Amino acid sequence: MQMAIVNLAPGQTVYCEAGKFLFKTTNVTMETRLGGPSGNGGRQPQDGGSGGGMGGMLRQAMGTAMQVGQRALAGESLAFQYFTAQGGEGTVGFAGVLPGEMRALELNGTRAWFAEKDAFVAAESTVEFGIAFQGGRTGMKGGEGFVLEKFTGYGTVIIAGAGNFIDLNPADFGGRIEVDTGCVVAFEEGIQYGVQRVGGLNRQGLMNAVFGGEGLSLATLEGNGRVILQSLTIESLANALKKAQGGDKQGPTGGLFSTNAG
Repeated sequence: MQMAIVNLAPGQTVYCEAGKFLFKTTNVTMETRLGGPSGNGGRQPQDGGSGGGMGGMLRQAMGTAMQVGQRALAGESLAFQYFTAQGGEGTVGFAGVLPGEMRALELNGTRAWFAEKDAFVAAESTVEFGIAFQGGRTGMKGGEGFVLEKFTGYGTVIIAGAGNFIDLNPADFGGRIEVDTGCVVAFEEGIQYGVQRVGGLNRQGLMNAVFGGEGLSLATLEGNGRVILQSLTIESLANALKKAQGGDKQGPTGGLFSTNAG
């Protein structure tokens, strides 16, 4: 289980998803907000000048409500915690929620990054957190659900996943790789993400779906860019724990007949 130790310069701000904070030095302030980060580090305007009076306040409130609504649809935390070093350098510690690795991604404003749900741990205030809708057909089949996390802007964003990480570029493997839907952690903008059926509606396709452990679909990643995969899926971890407790939900086939019922 890894953790990230972040050293802040005086006045520097980082934010995290609620529940990912570990510790901080006493000169680091902590503030919980519903609003996401923006160009001013996620802070709200202090007067009507920059906010445009009542109209600006209303637009700001509507924008915050939309952000909260998107995060609710994604199953994400509704609030962020912001940490700012005051009067000198400060230190903050963060961690993910599953045993596995963490990775710091550097954004330079040219390419966004997309990540699975709950991968986000923390980021500089110059990094914007958003939700990317993949579309009903792709999202309903994919292990990442209906939406993905999206990071844009400049600075460092820290993500976490389960098990060990491996970095791949589909361009090194003919331009396309096929992955268990639960193994995708993150990928750069420019990579095309999709979901395809495992085999056809024939004998071998049904064998793959029923006995292969992958169900009916695989994630596809195409293009030239960085892809991060994880060696452990949340579903396999949950099934292993249930089996150890005498409640094996994997089923004898391990594939189509697996269940997630408690």
